[in-house]
Amino acid sequence: MSGHPHSQPKSALGRWFYERLPLSDLTSHLMDYPTPRNLNYWWTFGGILAMMLVIQIVTGIVLVMHYTAHVDMAFASVEHIMRDVNYGWLLRYLHANGASMFFVAVYIHIFRGMYYGSYKAPREVLWMIGVLIYLVMMATAFMGYVLPWGQMSFWGAKVITNLFSAIPFFGEAITTWLWGGYAVDNPTLNRFFSLHYLLPFVLVGLVVLHIWSLHVPGNNNPAGITVRGGQDTLPFHPYFTMKDSFATVVFLMVLAAFVFFLPNYLGHAINYQEADPLVTPAHIVPEWYYLPFYAILRAIPDKLGGVVAMFGSILILFVLPWLDTSRVRSGTYRPIFKQFFWVFVIVCIGLGYLGSKPPEGAYVIWARILTAYYFIHFLVILPLLGLLESPKPLPPSIADAVLSRKKPTVPAE
Repeated sequence: MSGHPHSQPKSALGRWFYERLPLSDLTSHLMDYPTPRNLNYWWTFGGILAMMLVIQIVTGIVLVMHYTAHVDMAFASVEHIMRDVNYGWLLRYLHANGASMFFVAVYIHIFRGMYYGSYKAPREVLWMIGVLIYLVMMATAFMGYVLPWGQMSFWGAKVITNLFSAIPFFGEAITTWLWGGYAVDNPTLNRFFSLHYLLPFVLVGLVVLHIWSLHVPGNNNPAGITVRGGQDTLPFHPYFTMKDSFATVVFLMVLAAFVFFLPNYLGHAINYQEADPLVTPAHIVPEWYYLPFYAILRAIPDKLGGVVAMFGSILILFVLPWLDTSRVRSGTYRPIFKQFFWVFVIVCIGLGYLGSKPPEGAYVIWARILTAYYFIHFLVILPLLGLLESPKPLPPSIADAVLSRKKPTVPAE
């Protein structure tokens, strides 16, 4: 391992504490953690996500001190936060736009993992924990969006929770349990409020497990090759702490631009109208980060089929390590895969666009085409590419790839 040897405290009190809880060893491990020297800025989004989780928890804890989880007072309490609480507008805009930036970072993080093959052996468990984190994030964000009790909050909750009624035998019971009754009402709001407050702390536990599972096999790298010797790595501090810090500051500047100049750009204006069960909005759409899956849901004419396709589009990520049959991790050395990867990215963006449009005419046709391609990418293209593609030769080591201009000479493993 790179870095400095662990040193015990010199004071008697420090040694006493060290013998019972050697926290300094943990800190030293994190600081001296050997990290592949060729990591690029796409790897900084893990640290950015950790920072965004802290921002969401801190702002959420303060906001909940002024929020009232009751259908008669929830909307007014949010307006009270915006108008009467000191810097309440800042806290709310930070929390709302922070959720969007959280998903921006997680989507970049996921696509980076897909491009560089970070899900491949021996990192399958690391990838699956990451997908589980993504699922909990989606549930947390959905429940949080309901809390302001505006028109889109109410009707979004009604539409999404009603999807569970399509499940055979148990669907109606699940929907009734989610609602706390036979309609979206006060028990529903209380359930969502309770879970929205609890799940971020579940996320913290999953993130700790995610980091732990990362430190067992070590980081993947842009070359996708196994680390060989000390020349391939650098201590995490100061090299990568400085790199992550710079990226974090840039990301915070983007978040600040939305908070101070475009605070409602990513939301829906209709959500500034109080929830009215008797007035259905002309066009019900979820937050932007759900739109690709919403498009998949609406692309299937059958309700149950749409629900299965929507959840399947997420759950398929759990088995991605076994669907990709290529022996080469990184897309850098897979020329054909690289092209299909960018087509897949465009398809996901296209589904997001179609999810924001009314389910009619050409929008539905294109949603069905892109939905079909989404599943074909995982179930057909990836398995076949691993069998048919001829990857470029890999470099002998990370150090050689970084420090040498010689062409790679080692055949792909």
